[in-house]
Amino acid sequence: MPGRKRKQKPEVSIIGSGRLGTVLAVALASRGYSIRSLVARRAQKARQAATLLDAEVQVLAAKQLRLLQPADVFLITVPDDQIAGVAAELSRLEFTGTALHTSGALSAEVLAPLRERGWRIGSVHPLMSVSDAREGDAALRGGYWSVEGDKSVLSLAKTIVSDLGGKSFSIRSEDKPLYHAAAVMVSGNVTALFDVALEMLVQCGLTRKTARSVLLPLIASAVHNLETKDPARALTGTFSRGDLETVKRHLAALKNKDLADALELYRLLGQRSLKLTKKHPQITQILKSV
Repeated sequence: MPGRKRKQKPEVSIIGSGRLGTVLAVALASRGYSIRSLVARRAQKARQAATLLDAEVQVLAAKQLRLLQPADVFLITVPDDQIAGVAAELSRLEFTGTALHTSGALSAEVLAPLRERGWRIGSVHPLMSVSDAREGDAALRGGYWSVEGDKSVLSLAKTIVSDLGGKSFSIRSEDKPLYHAAAVMVSGNVTALFDVALEMLVQCGLTRKTARSVLLPLIASAVHNLETKDPARALTGTFSRGDLETVKRHLAALKNKDLADALELYRLLGQRSLKLTKKHPQITQILKSV
């Protein structure tokens, strides 16, 4: 009895060859997807991404979208404010396909002009930080992706995520901005908070390099606690214990060193920590009065 023929994976074109677009191209190619085209603002950028692939790829600058070849799936990985423009350009082409953008804050509806022309539309957003295109599929493996859009496209989107070693979940389209704000809170904002802590330790006389080495194991231990415990139980330290006099010393030190950003963050996040503990109202009042 002849073996069952393996279903061929779709051809993919990627519009936006920045860090995420390049990582997706490398990762999908390694999972058996054929990368048909790479598009970047400048053709040279797309060519650089193409050198990481072991296959011939159409390389285009953004202004050459009219020359784009047909493909099964078009991944739009440009910045959010450029997605609508790309959709408008694609809608002028004589073929149709499936278009998926990778914005966390925008729903599939930003691609509505394509739906009107017979395209299937959706979004797939990787809930992870991709900082180095050279990491390839390792940067995506094990991550979670939010998937939304036309019902006809959800199965394909989930298959792509699964092939990339990820897990998918869906939210209501209207909740995309709130979802993305939550992602920013634990990614970009945590990075900014880390930078504030570095500034504080520099005020103590450490170099930024040493301060970074000192703080990284601490933040890793906090993440480890969150992997196994609810935030209320994972919380440790001054606010968890209710160390009133320590809080007063912290506030005085922050004021004396003229660390306005750090003081405001300490005050706001301290109040949230106390809300988790559901204890120590006296400290809450002190923080509110700062």
